[in-house]
Parts: sequence; structure tokens; C-alpha cells
Amino acid sequence: MWDPPPGLASMIVLLWMTSGLTFLYWLLFFTTGAVQTSQDPTYLGFERAFPAADAWLLVASLACAEGLRRRRPWAVLYGIAAGSAFVYLGFMDTLYNLEHGMYAQMTSAMATESAIDLSCFVVGPLVMWYVWQHRRWFGA
Repeated sequence: MWDPPPGLASMIVLLWMTSGLTFLYWLLFFTTGAVQTSQDPTYLGFERAFPAADAWLLVASLACAEGLRRRRPWAVLYGIAAGSAFVYLGFMDTLYNLEHGMYAQMTSAMATESAIDLSCFVVGPLVMWYVWQHRRWFGA
């Protein structure tokens, strides 16, 4: 039997961590508003359109993590789905922020938002690359 690919445990932790942080973001958004970068109705309406897409990201990430842990071929499918969801959401958020001048007002909430956007562009391609690179180990 082949040895696990390098970084397997780290990838599983990364997927769980990003899922937990995504859940925490929405918990804070709807309960305290601490992560809201503006009270503008357009911004709030835009952000309130994201929970369903982020829920899909969360499901795909957790399915990938579990597939990686169990060494199942479907880890590759969910890894690509999760990775592309990260990239898509990163672009949606970044484009909105650019079009509405949100980066000009670098509050702590906007810094958090910027870090989230950047992480989407790092984590998404990383997950897709990892599962594709090691797909044969998972039997895919």
C-alpha cells in the first residue's frame, strides 16, 4: 500500500479550518455585525446573497476533507468543487469591493474581508492542485 501523500493531514486541517472560519464569519455577520464593512443597504444586500454559496463551499470542503481522510476517490471531485467555489467567491467579493471603492476605507472589518479574499485565491487553487496531483492515491 502506498504511503499517504505529503501534506495530507495539513490539507484536511486546512479544509476543516476554512469551513469553521466560514461558519464563524456568518455567525458574526448575522449576530453582531462585527465583520460588516458597511451599513450601506447595497452592501448588506450583496453580502446577504452569499450564505447559500458559502454553505455549498462548506459542504464541498468538508466532503473533500472526509474523502481525503477515508482515501475515497470522491475526495477529488469535492476538492475541485470546493477549490473552484473558493476562487469564484473570491472574484465575486473582490469585484464588488473594487467597483464600490471598499478598499479605500481600510477598517479592521475591511482588512478581514481583504484577508478572506486573498485566502480564497490561495486556498482554492491549492486544494484543486492537491487533489488532482494525488488523485491516483485516492483511486481516482
